[in-house]
This record gives sequence, structure tokens and C-alpha cells, in this order.
Amino acid sequence: MKLFLKTILYYPLFNALMFLVWLIPNHNVGWAIIGLTVIIRLILLPSSLNASRQQRQMQLLQPKLQAIQEKYKDDKQKQAEELAKFYKDNKVNPLGSCLPLLIQLPILIVLYQVFIHGLDMSRFALLYSWMPRPDFIQTMFFGLDLAKPDKYILPIIAGALQFYQGYQMTPKTEPGKQPETAQMISKQMMYMMPLFTIFIAGRFPAALPLYWVITTLFAIGQQWWVMRENNSEFKINNAELRKEKKTEFKTTKHGVEITVRKRK
Repeated sequence: MKLFLKTILYYPLFNALMFLVWLIPNHNVGWAIIGLTVIIRLILLPSSLNASRQQRQMQLLQPKLQAIQEKYKDDKQKQAEELAKFYKDNKVNPLGSCLPLLIQLPILIVLYQVFIHGLDMSRFALLYSWMPRPDFIQTMFFGLDLAKPDKYILPIIAGALQFYQGYQMTPKTEPGKQPETAQMISKQMMYMMPLFTIFIAGRFPAALPLYWVITTLFAIGQQWWVMRENNSEFKINNAELRKEKKTEFKTTKHGVEITVRKRK
């Protein structure tokens, strides 16, 4: 399995990184890492967009799911049937947000290895025979040596972006609507993951937190787009509701709140 991953992922990604290093003026590995990260994220965009859309849809449908679970809490078989029907009617796959991420995970793990170990010329033996070789590799990037750990700047930026991404993806619910345990876990993850990111990023070559910064920025932009799509779709689907009822719509940063008032 290890040899298989090296053959189909590590070697191609390492060669792609070195090609970008060769192509970029002054052979700067920082810009090569940014370029390769963006290319990989664009290749994975269809599957990651689908995962984000499924996850967002599940968040919006969560109140109805909880209502079904509560209604049939004493009849697990009936509950399973109603949930399956609900998923089918709403065209939602409960595993739809997980499967694409599982496909991406090996690629992301191999990218870590490429950025950690591939920043010196000693690994040029891994280059394909037809691949051009840079005469040198410039690891200095805006005053940081990407081949050495950076204790503060990039780890803190990566942690801050991780925090914002967690805040962006945390569903906003009214007090008491979400189980207390779920609220506690959600808040712990939102605060603990950035601290974990800072701790780990400060112990690896700075190339790794640079990759985290770029891929997290990409993910934040993708999530913003998905939430924007949800708001637009919501407005279209409720056009008829506006004609029949006096409806007030309040658009928030993370979704849409509705207040419906029937005409007298």
C-alpha cells in the first residue's frame, strides 16, 4: 500500500512541485507551494463542493430531522423508515459530506510529506528522467526559511484561519434548540483545533503551515460560496410563500431566519 501511494501520489506531486520551482523565477519554493496547493484544490473542487453542499443542507434540515427522531423515538424501525424517506424526498445523502473527504484525505497526507521532505536537492533522484531540474531551491519566503520550523508567524495565521473556518461552519441555533452536549462539543472543537494547529505547525518546517494557510483560505472561500448559494436558492423556493403570506425574511451571515405572519 505504501509503495502504491508513493507511485500514484507522492512521486507525481513531488515532480509537480519541483517543476513549479523550476518554472518560477528565482526558484522560490514558497510560490511553488502556493501554486501546487491551488492546483490541487481546483482539481478536488467538484468533490469538495459537493461535500460542502451536502453538509450545509444537513444543517438546514436539522430541525426537521430532530422532529422526526423525537416523534418516533420509541419506534426505531419506524424512525429509520421515516428518516430514509425524508432523505430521499429532500435529495440528501447523510454520507454525502464524508465520502468525498475520505477520497481527498490520502492526497492531503501525501502533500504533507512532499512539503516536509521535498525542500532540498538531495531528493532529485525521485524526479522523472524527463523532468527539468532547478539549479538551486530558494527556501526563503518573505523572510522565513520554509525548510525550518517557524514558531510564530505562519502557525498563528494558520490557527486564526482555522478558528474562523470553525466559526463559519458552526450552525447557529437559538438557545435550547441544540442539545447541550452538542453545543459544548462544538465550542470545544472551535477553540481547541486552532490551538492544536498552532502547536503542530510550529514543530514542522514552515512549508507545512504555509500550505495550511492557503488550503484553509480556499476552504473559507468555498464555504462562503456554498452559503451564498443556499440563500439564493431559499429566496427562489419561497417566492410563492411571499404571495400568499405576509412574510419577513432576515438574512444572516450564516443562513436565513424566517418570521411568517399570516394575513388577517
